[in-house]
Amino acid sequence: MGTPQRDVTIDYTTAQKELLIEKHCAFLTGYGQSHSTYQYGVTDYLRMSGIYWLCTCLDLLHSLDKIDRNYIVDYIQKCHDKTTGGYAPAPNHDSHLLYTLSAVQILVQLDRVDMIDKESLCSYIKQLQQEDGSFFGDQWGEIDTRFSFCAIACLKLIDSLHTVDIDRATDFIMSCLNFDGGFGCIPGAESHAGQIYCCLGFLSLVQRLDRVDLSTRNMLAWWLCERQLENSGGLNGRPEKLPDVCYSWWVLASLKILGKLQWINSEKLSKFILAAQDDETGGCADRPGNIPDPFHTLFGITGLSLLKVFDENTIKQVNPVLCMPEYVIQRQGIAMQLL
Repeated sequence: MGTPQRDVTIDYTTAQKELLIEKHCAFLTGYGQSHSTYQYGVTDYLRMSGIYWLCTCLDLLHSLDKIDRNYIVDYIQKCHDKTTGGYAPAPNHDSHLLYTLSAVQILVQLDRVDMIDKESLCSYIKQLQQEDGSFFGDQWGEIDTRFSFCAIACLKLIDSLHTVDIDRATDFIMSCLNFDGGFGCIPGAESHAGQIYCCLGFLSLVQRLDRVDLSTRNMLAWWLCERQLENSGGLNGRPEKLPDVCYSWWVLASLKILGKLQWINSEKLSKFILAAQDDETGGCADRPGNIPDPFHTLFGITGLSLLKVFDENTIKQVNPVLCMPEYVIQRQGIAMQLL
């Protein structure tokens, strides 16, 4: 019988077909400027990642000059926890690996690596690694393969992989491999496209993709391709879920690492992403007709970049492992493994 599929119906005869670059840039630069609103206050916990989404998307759209770089760098410094060495999502919040990676990505992208205290950052990440090779996200002890990726990505960006035990960290990642070829957040957890990206990204950064044998790679690539839904052309993150624009990144980046990007129907997926744009306000939503936000806007644009729907004069090339403009990765001389 196969796995039941849920999908959405989209009228592609009336859906948006053009890339609304100017509206997206206006949407992104105007997002969150009203600091007195309720919405601004309750999103403190993810503000650092929000800045990363905004900066990366504007850079990919050749519009990084629209931001105040000094203001952003100053904000990041206010979020630096000198006690732990990590970064918080906003001032007066706890530091966490998720937001530490976002802060490092922004500073590298803005060519301000000089603002990173590498010694304290390495110390922070090192003390979060556990005996089994996994990483706590913060002092409270949650373990997730996302945090393994964040730790390794941070260290890779500052050329400090030697700080942690790579062999044990890799063994933990492989312990999260499932029978279907996918990866979960911890051993035995359900396969999910987001976790698959994190685990493949980890293995790519430490040059250990050989730990996933050929038959498993092919099985995983088919699992990822099965995330594309027939009617809408969009991708979901796991079976029986609705399509969501953000999986245009998690699924496509994973397939790119595996060398199987051509297995996706790029025409149908690009139509889905473009249809999810808001032609009034700019920005992309999770699916057509919903409210746009910076998260889905970035991952819609990165999806289009991977699909090469537009030339690089329109959307810059994105790196499939670190989700940063490829020119930044080349400038930093960062090497990784792609199949």
